[in-house]
Amino acid sequence: MGGVIGWIISLISGIIGGNIAGSAMKEQSLGTLGNSIAGLVGGGLGGQLLSALGVLGGAAGAGAQGASLDIGSIIGNIAGSGVGGAILMWIIG
Repeated sequence: MGGVIGWIISLISGIIGGNIAGSAMKEQSLGTLGNSIAGLVGGGLGGQLLSALGVLGGAAGAGAQGASLDIGSIIGNIAGSGVGGAILMWIIG
């Protein structure tokens, strides 16, 4: 799943994942702003990594016509970016 919509989904999911991880791990929390920034970066990286591996939206290297907004790719993007945000928040915290 490429394009601007994929990026937006990745970044928002990462922010949410970072804040959930911060809430779950109070002793490693960076505060709301810190958790959000770590989640934003981790979500962006997680979404791009999954896209590059071809996990999101079909095979890697597919053209713009191959990128779609089907429910499976959206859910995969949300999950991957949220986990990426949480992992980076955990590493930094």
